[in-house]
Amino acid sequence: MSDTEPYRIGYVVKRYPRYSETFIVNEIIDHESTGLAVEILSLRHTTDEHFQDALAQVKAPVKYFTSENLTADDFWIAFDESYHVLPAFKAALGVTRGEEARYIYQAMLIALEAQRTSIRHLHAHFATEATTVARLAASFSGLPYSFTAHAKDIFHESVNLDGMRRNLADAAAVVTVSEYNLQYLRRVYGAEAANVRRIYNGLDLALFPFAAPDDRPPSIVAVGRLVEKKGLADLVEACAILAARGIIFQCQIIGAGPLEDDLGARIERLGLRTSVHLAGPLPRSEVIECLHGAAALAVPCIVAGDSDRDGLPTVLLEAMALGTPCVSTDVTGIPEVLADGETGLMVGQHDPSALAFALERLLTDPGLRVHLSRQARRLIEAEFDIKRNAAELRAVFEGADSARHVAPSEAR
Repeated sequence: MSDTEPYRIGYVVKRYPRYSETFIVNEIIDHESTGLAVEILSLRHTTDEHFQDALAQVKAPVKYFTSENLTADDFWIAFDESYHVLPAFKAALGVTRGEEARYIYQAMLIALEAQRTSIRHLHAHFATEATTVARLAASFSGLPYSFTAHAKDIFHESVNLDGMRRNLADAAAVVTVSEYNLQYLRRVYGAEAANVRRIYNGLDLALFPFAAPDDRPPSIVAVGRLVEKKGLADLVEACAILAARGIIFQCQIIGAGPLEDDLGARIERLGLRTSVHLAGPLPRSEVIECLHGAAALAVPCIVAGDSDRDGLPTVLLEAMALGTPCVSTDVTGIPEVLADGETGLMVGQHDPSALAFALERLLTDPGLRVHLSRQARRLIEAEFDIKRNAAELRAVFEGADSARHVAPSEAR
């Protein structure tokens, strides 16, 4: 490959685009601003109906490698081409032992694409199927790969421990998004996780201008998928406590998900129809506008019954950047950014009474809101600037490429 060609990286993702995965879009935009060439390699088509405005800034082409309706003919045509075109393919066939045919098929297609477009490194987001496919494709193509581990892909009860060990052991580099995640991976996976490093997701701070929250209406906002781990049932119960105390407020819950009917019934049963509203998913610009105008963001995360949990919610970082004071819980990486009484208010999981009290403090005390918001903005500027954090990630890519990691599974 000519030295004049740009360094090209393939981003392997399960679906693209996804409304909730702003961190991936932020990374790609910053990579491209430095001249890094990116190609997005998606395993499935999107099912979302709303998208981030920032998608328009992404220059990277998107290629889809779906395995729906996969036939034997499809598989063996890809196999034959890989066998004759990819120099590393024959020697790497041992890594396919025990893997699903659809992952092998997608990996062959991505390896062929990588060769055609001179991709030099594969990076996956989430340590499940995207990383498994990236690992196989890296073996087939002779390229290094890395991945970023987030939350559900680490903690959910469905996590395949053996598969995770393979993904960790064979990766040229592994990143995760909080110190909590880092320590968890090292505790559970030992030596395989010894080289994992923490790089926080970043924000383009120019898009999140700070505004002091001294003069805000009594508005509470919550943003996220309507799923158990978000703790939104506790928020509705807390709103009932606020209403019983005679506190004037409006609460807007932004997002969609399987618990919509349950939450709606709970709101109705508690007589909160005029003060708590399920807004559904909104365009990103409207979400930011809602955050900018709120007196409080509620992020009452919990560890769900299936062990799923949030890692470090992006909306929490966005609100802290904007100057909106936050109430949250001590789940996973959240205490790394939200220090009680300094950068926000912390309450226990499943404690609607404590959540209601914290929200009441923010709704009624402008001085507290301003104090917390200024401290929070300083922290975001120091630790979550996308320009610095994406540069750290690029250094990971370049280090992995120069090392030309040889996957341990190929040697076994």
